[in-house]
Amino acid sequence: DSAKNGFSFKGIKDYLECYWSGKLTPTQVAKNIIAMLEDCDKSTPPLRAIVQWDQEQIMLMAEASTTRYRNKCTLSCLDGIPVCLKEEFKVVPYHHRVGTVYLGTQPETEDATVAKKLREAGAIIIGVSNMHELGTGTTGCNPNRYHKIPRNPYNPNHFTGGSSSGSAAAVAAGLCPVAIGTDGGGSVRIPASFCGVVGLKGTFGRISCHGSLPLSYSTVSVGPICTSVADAAIVYSILAEPDLLYPYGLKQPKATLSDICAPDLKGLKLGVDWTFFKACDAEVLSACEKAVKHLQSLGASVVEVSLPEMEEARVAHVICILSEMRDFLQPDFNKHFHEMNLETRASLALASQFTALDYIKANRQRTRSMRFLQEIFSTVNCILTPATPCTAPRIYESDLLTGSSDMSFTVLSMRFMQLGNFTGIPGLVVPVGYSTAGLPISLQVMAKWWDEAVLLRIGLKLEQFRDQTKKPSIYYDILA
Repeated sequence: DSAKNGFSFKGIKDYLECYWSGKLTPTQVAKNIIAMLEDCDKSTPPLRAIVQWDQEQIMLMAEASTTRYRNKCTLSCLDGIPVCLKEEFKVVPYHHRVGTVYLGTQPETEDATVAKKLREAGAIIIGVSNMHELGTGTTGCNPNRYHKIPRNPYNPNHFTGGSSSGSAAAVAAGLCPVAIGTDGGGSVRIPASFCGVVGLKGTFGRISCHGSLPLSYSTVSVGPICTSVADAAIVYSILAEPDLLYPYGLKQPKATLSDICAPDLKGLKLGVDWTFFKACDAEVLSACEKAVKHLQSLGASVVEVSLPEMEEARVAHVICILSEMRDFLQPDFNKHFHEMNLETRASLALASQFTALDYIKANRQRTRSMRFLQEIFSTVNCILTPATPCTAPRIYESDLLTGSSDMSFTVLSMRFMQLGNFTGIPGLVVPVGYSTAGLPISLQVMAKWWDEAVLLRIGLKLEQFRDQTKKPSIYYDILA
């Protein structure tokens, strides 16, 4: 618990205090959320964080939770907590559109595993959140009629980042303290970073992807976007376990939160490849370097490491993710080409140029990169990088009409993200400051496979570095 002066986001603890003290019930909170959802759809410009919601569904879950609080038989510490899930997941009774206009023509009748687990924990699912069409980009720009452009709560004239765009916007705008996203090339961590909230990409296979569209089966991990590291730890502890319907995660070691509340960071070695670390804007570098010094002041030691073949790994990741998406979306590309956004068509057309040889070579590179990381993690506990090399980019008028396709920005935004997706290691992004324009800046911590606990331990200490949290210009206080 870090009591700070000034603004602080409302997290799980704040909701629970209201419920247990009787100040508010989940039913009253749900009514507030419904009023806010109506408001942010009408605002200028509309926030477009939650793209499908149903008043009746929200109230049903809230009333059931209120009864449980009254009878003192709550299901978990997520009971009554508002959450949203990226539209990539199947959530009853919403349309599983995955950011398109042509998928999900009928309402879903079966939940994805994460949606099911959140329901079983008593959470109130407030709807499904906006996303970049088919997860093919990192801006969140999706001009089609069902989605439109989600706005960055810190500055509505800037993008949220993608592809879990609506999830990050919903959390930063206060609509819910918890959102679930997927991350194949930074899709949880980029929007969390651009929107000034916490994003965790679990180890590949740690949290079940069953019931999400399998766009890229070897790079995508699931993770929470939250207002704090403590909340990310809570959500992680509830979602992280093997799922018989998702074979990739069956052999995982038990998820623990051991030592995450240790008083300091003594004994931890933080690996930094300074050449790679410094490949970012001056403002980003300045904030991130200071954050690293803060971790050192808590007893951690910084060890210089060399991340070999990063350019090869970057290209190989692009080949893997695009080839797998192109393979899975081949029927869509043939049948629904004209219903896709221009940017999606361009990305899938580019993907069709890769050969089987490219894909095999890329996977050989993956084996090499994983071997390098094994060696590095035998000497350090984690690797630190900035989260993104720049802050959230501007939205231009033309983006609203035809979308945005900027390959150089896509490559730039993924610079520090791809290693985690390519090799499957977990990553956590935590806000550490703001640019002079008031846009959020974050630091990323990556650890060895299955060692999310060390990320959360470091993350909790990183949060103490930020001397103030700036209030987003679009913010709804659900508990007021």
